[in-house]
Amino acid sequence: METTVAPHRTGTREEWLAERIDLLKAEKELSRKGDELTRRRMDLPWVKVDKDYRFETCQGEESLEQLFRGRSQLLVYHLMFGPDYTAPCASCSMIADGFNGFWEHLYHHDVMLWAVSRAPYDRIKAHKQTAGWSFPWASSSGSDFNYDYFVGFTDAQQSQGYEYNFQEKAALPAEMPSEPDSHAGMCGVDWRTFLKDMPGMSAFVMDDGEIYHTYSTYGRGVDILWGAYQWLDRAPLGRNESGGPWWKRRYEYGAL
Repeated sequence: METTVAPHRTGTREEWLAERIDLLKAEKELSRKGDELTRRRMDLPWVKVDKDYRFETCQGEESLEQLFRGRSQLLVYHLMFGPDYTAPCASCSMIADGFNGFWEHLYHHDVMLWAVSRAPYDRIKAHKQTAGWSFPWASSSGSDFNYDYFVGFTDAQQSQGYEYNFQEKAALPAEMPSEPDSHAGMCGVDWRTFLKDMPGMSAFVMDDGEIYHTYSTYGRGVDILWGAYQWLDRAPLGRNESGGPWWKRRYEYGAL
């Protein structure tokens, strides 16, 4: 795909180097701020998980405790794949494409990574094969897990208003059609059905036999987990986006 490049100022190597060194100061300041935010995340109080959540996995029905696989830490990516979707959210799919490369590294560092979706497990299993994904992916169908962690919403919640990303959201219209090339259209559903599932990630820890919820983030909070965007943010034209999604599910592009 060829992009039209807008005119941009040019300069000498010396001019570039002077500005790059000045930018480096700002980048280092951002890194230090990121370290501070990490410390604050780690310092959040832990909240005990009392509910007995159940999931469908490749090993049958399992509890939240079993998802830890003997590790002390569990990270869950709330992957948008609702029971009515024809395929997972294309954006979540693009994020999840990066999981294959590092989930095993995390496993060997006392951290278990899972994707969790509301779609039935047989559809998850089929799509996992289509996408060529090896990371663990469970179904929370029939469980309150997605609703309790604010990434799943009922018709009643959508009609009355609901909480997402720690903010109150207005009620949705009763009718919300979608275009085929929209995020919802790419999942074969209208916008209202699409928005019954939302993206996010949640962290849990096992301590002395008890499970605690330690952290969750939503919306733009998962941007940092989107590996391709971290590369685009350093490309000459940045994210270079306008309008609807420019990406597809990886297997939909066709041969390179």
